[in-house]
Amino acid sequence: QVQLVESGGGLVQAGGSLRLSCAASGRAFSPYAMGWFRQPVGKEREFVAAINWSGDTTYYIDSVKGRFTISRDGAKRMVYLQMDNLKPEETAYYHCATTSRAYHFPTTPGEFDYWGQGTQVTVSS
Repeated sequence: QVQLVESGGGLVQAGGSLRLSCAASGRAFSPYAMGWFRQPVGKEREFVAAINWSGDTTYYIDSVKGRFTISRDGAKRMVYLQMDNLKPEETAYYHCATTSRAYHFPTTPGEFDYWGQGTQVTVSS
């Protein structure tokens, strides 16, 4: 059973930084791409970033390019999302996710099969 557990959320002022972490367990970590999503209260879930199995290919939505960095550590079975220059409109629950297809780089939300419970990020103005 794949398990994803996020941590690192919290309250930060606009312009500040947070680093989210996601611990993966329940299967091999290395062959699978990982992603981060966010969902503000009352809004649709948004695909934020993804990283492939080897860590050499990443994807970001336009609004976070240059401010967010996704990375992974295979030895620790962890994926991270470094978020800099945060904006109040980025207040949301942030979820880690992964796919069931090894060596596949998902580019749409529907390609992710497993989700963590999420961690709350609140950006004050």
